[in-house]
Amino acid sequence: MSRALILDTETTGLDPATGDRVLEVAAIEVVNFLPTGRHFHRLINPERDVPPESSRVHGFTWDMLRDKPVFAEILPGLVEFLGDDPIVAHNAPFDFGFLDAEFDRAGAPRLDRARMVDTLAIAKKRFPGLPNSLDALCRRFAIDLSERTTHNALLDVRLLAGVYLELMGGKQPGLLLARAGSGPRGAGEAAPVAWTPRPIVPTPEEMERHAAFVAKLKDPVWDTL
Repeated sequence: MSRALILDTETTGLDPATGDRVLEVAAIEVVNFLPTGRHFHRLINPERDVPPESSRVHGFTWDMLRDKPVFAEILPGLVEFLGDDPIVAHNAPFDFGFLDAEFDRAGAPRLDRARMVDTLAIAKKRFPGLPNSLDALCRRFAIDLSERTTHNALLDVRLLAGVYLELMGGKQPGLLLARAGSGPRGAGEAAPVAWTPRPIVPTPEEMERHAAFVAKLKDPVWDTL
């Protein structure tokens, strides 16, 4: 079983060194490159104002976040969900940089950078010279973008999961859509549905009609099978 987490953050700005903070974090679990249905998502009180230019990007304002938990309160649940598996993000150094600052502020050990998988770096190697934003990759891989009116972290990780699958080869190893019991699930979450072969078996009437049709043909190929 190959488990990874697709992660995204939304922030008050672009630079944690100047006081910008995380205000949303989302992660979904993928096993063998496909989502299992388990996810972690929290809105966070950034303990500072949210500049209008940032609100225009992600849609969140200070009034929407003032009653949410601060980062230190959601940190234990995030760490537990992430476990020790690879963490996939688009322009991952940006997200890891903000998480480093939040972990430092909370007095917690930083996430190991060796776990970081950057889909932007992967895309640049695969499509050099082409636009490789999340939107551009979704359009390139025909992934539906109709719901992406703002940079919502939970929606973005779901889109990125599809992009990640395509970047890794476009199909799950073994050609299974999902494997029942292929990973841990939260309480109340349904197990992924296993793909089961469904052979088509013709009825006697269909076989009779087919034989009648073949009898009308000259040298039918079916007679050689």
